Amino acid sequence: MKNCAIILASGTGTRTGLDIPKQFYKLRGKTLLEYSIEAFENHKAISSIIIVSNPDYTELVKEISFKFLKVRAVINGGKTRQQSAYNGISALRGKWVDNVLIHDASRPFVSSKIIDNCINALEKYPAVNIAVPVSDTIIETDENNMIKNVPLRASIKRCQTPQGFRYSVIKEAHELAQNENYNIATDDCSLVLRYDLAPVFAAEGDEKNIKITYPSDIILAEQIYSLNNNAK
Repeated sequence: MKNCAIILASGTGTRTGLDIPKQFYKLRGKTLLEYSIEAFENHKAISSIIIVSNPDYTELVKEISFKFLKVRAVINGGKTRQQSAYNGISALRGKWVDNVLIHDASRPFVSSKIIDNCINALEKYPAVNIAVPVSDTIIETDENNMIKNVPLRASIKRCQTPQGFRYSVIKEAHELAQNENYNIATDDCSLVLRYDLAPVFAAEGDEKNIKITYPSDIILAEQIYSLNNNAK
């Protein structure tokens, strides 16, 4: 099976408080984007990589990705995450990809095991969401910030990336969303569920596979980096 990774690196990352998009923040000498690319580049089951870039930083992304042999293209992203993912999927050709793994560049600690979990699950399921259990109780509130529901914690998980799909399934999901003019999806599995295209399996993620969003996450990333390298 030919597995293509689409790395979304088109966000602005304003919530981190940095003066550059977070995917270009350097953690111990390498950008977050480089860590994400390396994880897929070094995985033997990944055949190709597409990077979706913020149009203002396309040349920088090309410069960063030049040394990676599996990177097939750097393309411009859209105004939303959903549009950027659609652009990445549209750049693929079915003849050279069977499965698509969509990953956020702001998750630099994606591991070979997580990629394995995603690809292995795709042998049985047409859509896969990497996820971890929650430790806090989750509440659902209304527009007045009043609690209206407290879901059972055992049935709640936190989504991570990569999310994996059969190419035909995710392509159809995004095309249906385009036709409906639906553009507020914050992940790709939700589109598959929205159009009832396939069941989505929750594969095991990792607590260290954090998404860099806030300034405190940068501090945490430094700690995870040290933990990972001390364990080697």
